[in-house]
Amino acid sequence: MDRQRFHPSSLVPFSTRRLLAFRYPGTQPRINLSSFTTVSGTPKIENENDAAAKNGNGNDYSSENSKHIRSYDSHYIDGKWTNPSNRKNTKNADKSTGKSTINVIDSNNGRVVATVPRGTEDDTLLAIEAAKNALPGWSRQTTPQERLERVRAFLEHFRSGQRVDEIVDRLSVELGCTRSFARNVQAMAPVYHTQTLLDLLDNDDNSDADGNTNGSTNTDGDPAFEWEEAAGKCTIVKEPIGVVGAITPWNYPLNQIALKVIPALLAGCTVVLKPSEVTPLVAYSFAEAIDEAGLPNGVFNMVMGKGSECGEVLARHPDVDLVSFTGSTRAGKILSKVAAGSGMMKPLRTELGGKSAAVLLDDANFARVVPSFVRQLTSNSGQSCNALSRMLVPREFCETVLEIASNTMKKETVGLSSATNENENPRVTLGPLASEAQYNRVRSYIERGISEGATVITGGLDLPEGTETSGGFFVKPTLFGDVTNDMVIAQEEIFGPVLCVIPYDTEEEAIELANGTPYGLNNAVASGDFKRALDVASRLKSGMVMVNTVDVDFRAPFGGYKQSGNAREWGLAGLEEFLVTKTVNVPLEEYRAIVYGCENSSSSSSSSSNR
Repeated sequence: MDRQRFHPSSLVPFSTRRLLAFRYPGTQPRINLSSFTTVSGTPKIENENDAAAKNGNGNDYSSENSKHIRSYDSHYIDGKWTNPSNRKNTKNADKSTGKSTINVIDSNNGRVVATVPRGTEDDTLLAIEAAKNALPGWSRQTTPQERLERVRAFLEHFRSGQRVDEIVDRLSVELGCTRSFARNVQAMAPVYHTQTLLDLLDNDDNSDADGNTNGSTNTDGDPAFEWEEAAGKCTIVKEPIGVVGAITPWNYPLNQIALKVIPALLAGCTVVLKPSEVTPLVAYSFAEAIDEAGLPNGVFNMVMGKGSECGEVLARHPDVDLVSFTGSTRAGKILSKVAAGSGMMKPLRTELGGKSAAVLLDDANFARVVPSFVRQLTSNSGQSCNALSRMLVPREFCETVLEIASNTMKKETVGLSSATNENENPRVTLGPLASEAQYNRVRSYIERGISEGATVITGGLDLPEGTETSGGFFVKPTLFGDVTNDMVIAQEEIFGPVLCVIPYDTEEEAIELANGTPYGLNNAVASGDFKRALDVASRLKSGMVMVNTVDVDFRAPFGGYKQSGNAREWGLAGLEEFLVTKTVNVPLEEYRAIVYGCENSSSSSSSSSNR
């Protein structure tokens, strides 16, 4: 099959495709999208004669990037842009405002720059019905290879230069990340993840004339993924679980949408997406690319709204076969109760919070690893679930580590993220936090740390220089010393650029401290002795451990233990979340010969339909 391939390795200069998304923005590769085809979308905006959104005072949003900051008035249901059920009535309107819309806020100044629909239960039910009706055709009448081609079409539309420019403008406003981080990480991580999964599933180029891929590899050279496999005299069949409800967060909004929607579609599931209302505009960018790709009606649906009004409908509805949720542990517990209360025994896959620790052993290269671990925390303004927000340090080296960490944080420049021309403020490395609620949360934790007796080494409650009158949600990267592991700031997820340095006296104590929180998403260990580091890593109760670096691979699973949730995302593990296994007591060769009419019993499962 002739087609132009797009590999993440063509943009990231090392073969393992290590994810840089959670590192210091300055280390990101510069990505030139000028050669990509520009595709014009068809935005469903509130007033198509006025591309600029209105702020709370009814004035045009005064920014050079305002052409991409606009209001939407529709959901995406059953293959078309659909008016909200509450457009002409206020029964489900926000009681505090009397409106049936949600405000989009510029994190840089706290102003309203756009509105999106506030979805209702009726809107969500309509989307569920569309997904249910589309499921038989998508899951049983398409082959895995046909679904790959549909996703490739989406990817071409999504990564167009015009759309990426739009995404960058939107993220720098509604999320508040810097434009370089938006372009090089936030906008490109979904591309990397999607292409990686396509490569892992793409076996067709390795088939012979009869479709035989027995023992074959995919385009990455890894063993080919099989939709059916032998288990003695039985066949194990992997089938789509059904209708998927996907509820996604605001901190990496596009990445989390892609990590749920794309593998679900490739598995043969249909999807109802409820994205975060904090960063809704980029969700519309994603949905418009899906629309342009021409998926069958009802295969993908998106309802904008609040979790308590739309997300919980997905958790309790009998026609939703699985809910995949990324967000706070508190919200995950609420959804779990809703799902359990429905009596459906519905699977709920959760990727939740973390309080990850970097364990520095006494032979670690502090000058090398401390800046790396600090920048892993501060990237995205500390709003990452796997952020290394605790640093466990041998007591005798605490002063050394505090000095290195402090100097690293002081090199960060916090400022406005929404300037169109980055040369206007090239020194800015961190933008504001995403919302007023997050701003208040982070500041309250800093206040709590001070009241508990921790020492502010750098940062604190003062506003960053140059942001004092902006009205935006800016905080200084903050380093705490004199922290004990029983303090609130060491136990609870702050979700901001706040680091707690905690001393320890023995290696056993360090491991106990690292494991001594309710979370288990990520940890790190640094040592000059690799065997010693791996021994400590094996004793850390977390789904991931970083050893001496913060590099990771898109093909490896991402997920945690304990109150960090039970989901696994990324690569084939992310696909498996949306598949169920069926045992058929017929040998594989006979099964394939009968089901697919294959004379060659080992014919390729890449051309098989999981039906």
